[in-house]
Amino acid sequence: MEIGKMQAAHQVLASMEYEPKELERGYANRTLHVDLSENTIETRPVSEFMKETFTGGKGFDLYLMWQEIDGPIEWDDPKNMLCISAGPLGGTPAFSGSGKCIITGISPTTRSVMDSNVGGHFGPLLKFAGFDALAISGKAQEDVLLVIDGKQNRVTVEAAPHEATNTVKLAEQLHHMYSDTPEELQDVSVVSAGQGAEHTLIGCLNVSFYDFKQRVPRFKQAGRGGLGSVFRNKKLKALVARSPKNRPRWAMRVQSP
Repeated sequence: MEIGKMQAAHQVLASMEYEPKELERGYANRTLHVDLSENTIETRPVSEFMKETFTGGKGFDLYLMWQEIDGPIEWDDPKNMLCISAGPLGGTPAFSGSGKCIITGISPTTRSVMDSNVGGHFGPLLKFAGFDALAISGKAQEDVLLVIDGKQNRVTVEAAPHEATNTVKLAEQLHHMYSDTPEELQDVSVVSAGQGAEHTLIGCLNVSFYDFKQRVPRFKQAGRGGLGSVFRNKKLKALVARSPKNRPRWAMRVQSP
């Protein structure tokens, strides 16, 4: 199916417009919270306590989880959260895999909190879109995309019936769906978990970045704790982060001796 027809079949279940924000010493000073059961999207401020305790934002993911989970829960409980945070600089997206983020959730394999640090570009692009961390709770009724569009300053939860579940095909579809020009392919990152995560408790999360040398999406895997299984249990088909036009860019030049 053509990408345009796939996108035309999307049904927007929740939407939030937001004001762009300049990073201040590496902080956007707000976090993004999405409840897939209630179809709600909101932002919350980052406190001075959070910045003093978790320097640079590494640890916001765990902090946000403990604000919501007040006791033991099962990994497939809708209250189980997937929390993602990036560091203060968001890495260097021009160089593959340099933009780290941490993804935290209750693990299906250990039944305890598990975190996975992963490269790819989702962490940096989430930061450049204007958020220090993302917390996802609840469980959708059908396969959905969560799209954080820093170019349009809009966050949406969208029913996405026709996109592939296979990670390689899905990333290819979504990188092109959310890029207006070939140059903007690098401005998109996709987080997904393949069909295997629907049938096992050790599913991985796959974080894409567009390889400007090979001209294809490539992947880094968050492999610890089966958080990909949590992802698919929530009926998430993919997270998409799209950077604004004014994000920092780097170039590599080779000088002759």
